[in-house]
Amino acid sequence: MRKKVLIALGIIAVGAAVVAANLWFGVESALAVTAEAVKARDLEAIVSASGKIQPKRLVNISADMSGRVVDLAVNEGDRVKKGQFLLQIDPRSLRTRVDSGSASLDAAEASLEQLRQTIQTARVQLDQAQRTLTRQQDLWQQQLTTREALDRTESDVRVADSALKEREKQVNAQEARIAQERAGLENARYDLSKVRLEAPIDGIVTRRNIQEGETAVVGTMNNAGTTLLTLADMAVIQAEVEVDETNIPNVAVGQRATIAIDALPDKTFTGRVTEIGNSPIQATGAAAGSRQATNFKVVVVIEGDIPEVRPGFTCTADITTATRQSVMAVPIPAVAVRELVYDANGQIVKAPTDRRRRGGVAPVASAAELKPGETRKETEGVFVVRNGKVEFVPIKMGIAGDRYFEVTAGLQPGDEVVTGPYNSVRNLREGAAVKVETSAEGR
Repeated sequence: MRKKVLIALGIIAVGAAVVAANLWFGVESALAVTAEAVKARDLEAIVSASGKIQPKRLVNISADMSGRVVDLAVNEGDRVKKGQFLLQIDPRSLRTRVDSGSASLDAAEASLEQLRQTIQTARVQLDQAQRTLTRQQDLWQQQLTTREALDRTESDVRVADSALKEREKQVNAQEARIAQERAGLENARYDLSKVRLEAPIDGIVTRRNIQEGETAVVGTMNNAGTTLLTLADMAVIQAEVEVDETNIPNVAVGQRATIAIDALPDKTFTGRVTEIGNSPIQATGAAAGSRQATNFKVVVVIEGDIPEVRPGFTCTADITTATRQSVMAVPIPAVAVRELVYDANGQIVKAPTDRRRRGGVAPVASAAELKPGETRKETEGVFVVRNGKVEFVPIKMGIAGDRYFEVTAGLQPGDEVVTGPYNSVRNLREGAAVKVETSAEGR
């Protein structure tokens, strides 16, 4: 009986020792994870942005002359050709100005003809006076005339010459008045031509803000004018989208894009970036007073014709900013961030093994525990499964695709990286035991 008691006590002691050893050395059950093998993939970096469909050419037609609209020839949605008649503003007052200016010009030209006739008369009188003076001078030399007659003849020449110059000045002044009358008439005719509005481009009437019988108003400094019609040239359509400031450095002119229009859900269209704004889009209204994300306008010209599209349709553009062929890639969920210690040469300092800690290694040293020359910084990397345990491997990343990151350094083809569950990846420690339940097959 005593022997049995001693055996039982020995068994209990051995069990207690085993339990104590397990607690001391941190034996843990393997964590179930999913993993994926690293392999070469084709990647595309995409920047998505939303905006509106707009024609490349959009013309707002306003009134250059105030007046009542007496003839309106188009409706919204009508297609027009360049030079086609659109509308007519009442021309009666302007036509009266033209008629009055024309009559004034005719009168001024008739007066000019009369003045030119007087010049001819003045020249004849001057010529006659000069001939008389010549005769008087000959007679004076022969002592056959009086000094008084000679002086009177000289005075007649000066008067005739002065009269001629006066007539010439009147003609010059009248010619200037005629030029002024002609300019006024041309201005009146030009104003009269403004009351007949024609299409400046081929396009569609996308907006009509006036009805026949209403009065068109010309804009002033303090009063916006009436926009009568809006014409859109739909031959070239573009998507004007807003790209976030964090993505705008990656966007360049000439990059290809795929455009989806909300009103046409079953179709996608291709295009190219043609314009990138240099200044951020200014917020207006209530948004200007609140904190808003900084966006830049990017214009994507859509290739091909889209007959059913209309200006203002909401759209989304996926701009391909970079492509990579057959590069090493890891799933986005596999990438984690850890604080690592680096020595003066930039090499990673491995933390000492601590068998009593769950996960296999001691925590990263605090700032007070760092040795001279060592620094601590956050590092991007992945957990690679090796011999049933995970090892945190720092990586250098390139572009980001929709599901994978490009890896430029740190991994080799075939390395098995932990991809999930999400919380497990975030909480994994160096050296933790894992059990790969499923292997994710990336597409």
